[in-house]
Amino acid sequence: MDASWKKPHRRFNPLLGEWIVVSPQRTERPWQGKIEKSPELSKIQCDADCYLCPGNGRPGGVRNPKYKSIFSFNNDYPALVPDSPFRVEGEADSLLVAAPEAGICRVVCFSPRHDLTLARMSQEEILPVVNIWTEEMSSLEAFPWVRYVQFFENRGALMGASNPHPHCQIWASGSIPNVPQREFF
Repeated sequence: MDASWKKPHRRFNPLLGEWIVVSPQRTERPWQGKIEKSPELSKIQCDADCYLCPGNGRPGGVRNPKYKSIFSFNNDYPALVPDSPFRVEGEADSLLVAAPEAGICRVVCFSPRHDLTLARMSQEEILPVVNIWTEEMSSLEAFPWVRYVQFFENRGALMGASNPHPHCQIWASGSIPNVPQREFF
């Protein structure tokens, strides 16, 4: 990359069809704010206090099976539920308009080992994860009202992850979020 990329410029975001301003030289300014330390990687393969480890209890009294590879289940604290009792509020031209949103939230544990991350797993260990993603997608798209399925991993305390065990979430929803909808339509 030549030096011109280190100067302010615009880049085109094809997903949104918009130009954005990029100022790479801003990373050179002095920083006196908080500096986070990298979290230490777990050194234990099974944590007796982890509600995602094999055989351990989860909130609400559910116990995980003693899984040996991957494990998926309905999220105990889902962001969306299949039968949202919410009703439409407000007129279309009001300041505040709300509508129901149905969904299904799943969790996939990538490994029984508490000390791994997806990046530290071998190809042989990752293949079952990709296979379960495929199975989960097929299962969720079978619901006639599901219009969008999103797989995501929010790893680390700074990202808001509540558990360091290697896992991801899957959200299936009755509507398509704004940004992907721009691409589809």
